[in-house]
Amino acid sequence: MELSSFWREVTEFALQLTARVGSQLLADFGQARSMEKADGSLVTSSDKWADRAFQEAIAAAYPDHGYLSEESNHIFPETEWCWVVDPLDGTTNFAHGIPIWGSSLALLHWGLPVFGCVHLPPIRQTFYGYWPQFPGDAPAGAFLTRHDRHPACPQPIRPSTAPPGPNQLFNFCSRSGHWISPEFPCKARMLGGAAYNLLLVASGSLLGAVERSPKIWDVAAVWAIAKGAGAVWEPLGPADPDPGQPLRVGKDYGQLTYPTLLVAQAKWVPLFRAFISL
Repeated sequence: MELSSFWREVTEFALQLTARVGSQLLADFGQARSMEKADGSLVTSSDKWADRAFQEAIAAAYPDHGYLSEESNHIFPETEWCWVVDPLDGTTNFAHGIPIWGSSLALLHWGLPVFGCVHLPPIRQTFYGYWPQFPGDAPAGAFLTRHDRHPACPQPIRPSTAPPGPNQLFNFCSRSGHWISPEFPCKARMLGGAAYNLLLVASGSLLGAVERSPKIWDVAAVWAIAKGAGAVWEPLGPADPDPGQPLRVGKDYGQLTYPTLLVAQAKWVPLFRAFISL
């Protein structure tokens, strides 16, 4: 894939930054103490540290870019470019010693996701991808680097083309387990961590996944990667927002959720929707 100098710089910046922050998070793994936030979700000192590290690095490298994050700023800024960050996606897993968690960075252009990078230190995997929205944006594509392989080179990812069946997988979030039934056309999984759940559809391991209540920082990076890979992203309900809709300047995104169904192939959407209803 041919990238302009700007997009090569953005990509390298995101890869290096998530790797650096991930190294410290991995050192903290199993030692961080957690507490409940007002919404009932967990937060640790590692979440807070990672948020500061991301914010400071982005401000130094791109001082004219905005910053939206789960742990600090929830108000979308009036800037052409804005980074949307989940410093530690999968905090509950992290706090309980389960090695499925990571950091998620999205770059938005005029409020629309055009680049995403998700680094998962415990399993040594990094996903990144592009979905163009305006002239000059990087061309569509999505990639996975497995750092435990030599050489650790990024490889293009695509969703599975296999038909649903008893040996294919579909991931549910903790708020959607009531939809699991013996008649469901795939085996159910529940891994924890919204980003990784959805990325496994984009990369071909799962045929689909559902997330009932992710926030924009949970899904902005994954949306760009999944779209770049060729997966089919749909809001769960007709009135639910889509990460592909522009974020509004001055709006508080702290409470807005993006209920999502992600499917490997468009032709399987009706089948899965028959088992999923709000």
